[in-house]
Amino acid sequence: MRSLPRGTYVGVVCFALRGLAAVATVAACASPSTSPGDGGVDAPATDAPPPDARASDTPSAPDAAATDTGSTDAPAADAGSPGSRCDTIRGSIEAAGFADVVTVNCDPTYAHVISDTYPAHELMNGITGTNEQVPIVAPGHSVPIPLAPRRAATRTSIDAALAVAVNGVPIYDYSAMGTLDVNTYDPRQDTLALGQLDHCGGHAGRGDDYHYHATPTCMIAAMRNAGPSAILGWAFDGFPIFGDRNPDGSAITAGTLDVCNGQDDATFGYRYHTSATHPYVLQCLVGAVDQAMLPRVAPLSTMGGGGGRPPGMPPAGGVQNLTYAVLPSGTHAMTYDYMGHSYYIRYTPLGGNCYHFETRTVTDHGAVQTGNYCR
Repeated sequence: MRSLPRGTYVGVVCFALRGLAAVATVAACASPSTSPGDGGVDAPATDAPPPDARASDTPSAPDAAATDTGSTDAPAADAGSPGSRCDTIRGSIEAAGFADVVTVNCDPTYAHVISDTYPAHELMNGITGTNEQVPIVAPGHSVPIPLAPRRAATRTSIDAALAVAVNGVPIYDYSAMGTLDVNTYDPRQDTLALGQLDHCGGHAGRGDDYHYHATPTCMIAAMRNAGPSAILGWAFDGFPIFGDRNPDGSAITAGTLDVCNGQDDATFGYRYHTSATHPYVLQCLVGAVDQAMLPRVAPLSTMGGGGGRPPGMPPAGGVQNLTYAVLPSGTHAMTYDYMGHSYYIRYTPLGGNCYHFETRTVTDHGAVQTGNYCR
């Protein structure tokens, strides 16, 4: 198992074939079953809504999603039998080169995409608006992707992940502040604009889980089949995600993408895209989704019982020189500077999905804290 990154306390803590439609339901890392959503550092420390008032910070009921009218209820194009759609989902992961870390198991209704949500590419480097959370693996994270996707009468915004990338990492909308008004862009919630994302388009949320909020550039660079026809991930409603261009390589004409950042597709019925401007990937779902089935990654719990690892808060004005690395000893370390002082979050695997944390954070005013926390 890969070791997990964590943050500020000492604790123990399918085939790019465009041949078939599939429905994906995904969420942030968590225990094998359910867990809260983001909980990252998505809001500035000053005059902005409380940071990361997302599912991970304040767990919400699975149906605590916002809907808005405007999407059609037209059925998805027939992309083949459920078995063929299962093959397409599995094939998109194999073609990208991630079959060694992502498993797809299908039943008559869903393709279950299983991973530990921890990518092989660099993590956390370049963040200035840190929430003082760290990335830790979430073993057995399973996302149900419907094999018979259909368009819904309303669009859905969820205060957690909306999709899963082909490398098994959850994908959120551009914010970490709960459900969105998808018709109004709010720069106070833009994780990319606020410096909360690393060079790869992701960060760790309240669950100490890694996920993307913007184009997963480092994942794309590592894909064996990188290119406009490659599927980058699957949304919880079962429709695929492509890059900044149409699958045939042509440019996407301005104004073509809808408010969810997608368009109709002759093969799948509908497809989402990444983009250079917000919402960067998708910000809502056009298809039907059973939110009760979506996984969420819960915050780490204290070893032996009790509370859990306390949440961090974004230092006002941002930090400098934030880097994350796995040391030769196996300890994960995130270090950064703030107002002339150095801070760190170190955690060492203890076995059994538990970690020993030692932290010196801005949230704790520089006091060294230790503890054992488990996933």
